[in-house]
Amino acid sequence: MLHFDVAIVGGGPGGSTVGALIRKYMPALSVAIIEREAFPREHVGESQLPPVGRVLHDMGAWDKVEAANFIVKLGANYTWGKQTEPWLFGFVSNDQIRDEPRPARYEGWRQKVAFQVDRASYDDILLRHSAELGCQVLQPVGVREVVHADDEIRELRLDDGRVVTAKHYVDASGDAAVIRRALGVKVDVPTALQNVAFWEYWQKPGLNSSLLETRTIRILIRSLPYGWLWYIALDENRSSVGLVTPAEYFQKSGKSPEALYHESVKLEQSVNRLLAEAAPDGKVRARKDWSFVSERGHGRNWFLVGEALGFADPILSAGMALTHTCAQHCAYLIMELERGEHERDWLLKHYDTIQLKRIRQHIKFADYWYSGNGFFSAIEENCARIAAEAGLKMTPEAAFRWLSNGGIDDDLGAGSTGGVNVSGLRALQWRMGHESEGPVTYNIDGKTHFKLRMEGAELTHLPLPLEGRIHKVPAWQREQQVLPMIGGYKLVFDALQTSPLAADFMNALQRAISGNPAAKALHQAALECLEWMVVNGWVKTSQQRGKPALRMQTPKEGQILRSAE
Repeated sequence: MLHFDVAIVGGGPGGSTVGALIRKYMPALSVAIIEREAFPREHVGESQLPPVGRVLHDMGAWDKVEAANFIVKLGANYTWGKQTEPWLFGFVSNDQIRDEPRPARYEGWRQKVAFQVDRASYDDILLRHSAELGCQVLQPVGVREVVHADDEIRELRLDDGRVVTAKHYVDASGDAAVIRRALGVKVDVPTALQNVAFWEYWQKPGLNSSLLETRTIRILIRSLPYGWLWYIALDENRSSVGLVTPAEYFQKSGKSPEALYHESVKLEQSVNRLLAEAAPDGKVRARKDWSFVSERGHGRNWFLVGEALGFADPILSAGMALTHTCAQHCAYLIMELERGEHERDWLLKHYDTIQLKRIRQHIKFADYWYSGNGFFSAIEENCARIAAEAGLKMTPEAAFRWLSNGGIDDDLGAGSTGGVNVSGLRALQWRMGHESEGPVTYNIDGKTHFKLRMEGAELTHLPLPLEGRIHKVPAWQREQQVLPMIGGYKLVFDALQTSPLAADFMNALQRAISGNPAAKALHQAALECLEWMVVNGWVKTSQQRGKPALRMQTPKEGQILRSAE
């Protein structure tokens, strides 16, 4: 029998992240990672979002991942929404991008972008990193049985006859969900979005040369009448190309996965041109991409991480970001339980609340994307059903309120989700046809008075994982709405204490950020947080003739979101 402080089922990014962080910050704890497959092994999910970089840096793996020379992802190139021409979304503006030698450090503009990775290599790097930090990797061996009673795991029986016991158990086994299924944890499917994905890998010398910008790239998303294609460049010569379509459409088509997939690749002209003379590897893979979320993320001595906890449609490339950030939170939670300095119930409640909410938020965002795509002529009825079941009214204000319900806080205090901030959401609404042909508008634009509305709100605390510890961040809560006192929200809250006048607010904000090297970014973030606070009822606005008004606009054609031309 083998005993550890922490036993992790699954050696993918979720399991490696949990293990590496625990060993980095609390090396006295013994950690086992149980992985059924031999690495390196193929896996889908190659396109990432910027939050992944922060976690890699935190777990000490950034330099190793960067040294692998994976392609740097700047954003995405879409055909989606009400326009037929491609448009671009970027994590950073073009003037911030530098053509610099690699490997590079995690600093400057590289903190704001992401990677496109070969998962066989990427996952292997992370698992080896966790082993170097002291995790005992049991591989390749699967878990044959999870022995449990009264919502508590007693032991894990492995395929090779060994038995593992631990103080804490983590299910990072992805779609297999070894612990979740064994303990009968129910899942909810809060969307009509039920897709299947088919993909293959293509190769030829110089395949992606035309797409590379200063050794960086954007994922290509191309709409079809019945779904969409992804084109993810893995290096200069090789790409992952996949089709996502509703399961119902695929079943009614009567076609095999291979036939529908290759028909789709030929149908989309830009992808077909890119793949001219390229060779597929001859194996069309398939899986269902059905969004779901577990009813809870923990039990007496166990936790769910990543896809074992929930899954959101891949249109936003959120899978790896959700997995890494969830695993980071789980690692910090386990360490704080060991320290015993925070209330156990508070730690556990917020783990479930935050992680389940993030998954649901990305599912909502995916619903919005699908319901707003005018390309989906063959599945228009399906998209209408998605919008109806989600309760989405196709007006700018209702759509934004629906999307931001409870806050859009992938980064606590920053007001963003899926790599898209408030300004990005407003611009996307125009792209997807939920607004008129007029300018991208804001509730705060043209207003002269801003007054905090704190009636019925109670002061509480949110967890902030940072440098190996969970810190308590003050926050105001009113029903399901939470206003964190950190980042842009705190700047706005403090500035509004001075006066309701827009001019006084702006002066107070300017004084608060004066001298800060990131003053320009903080100013923009604060205004975006103010917009969110207005939409969700934390701030009341009004206009008075003759008084200076606050102005905020986003051009339809800007550095972050613009037509491809």
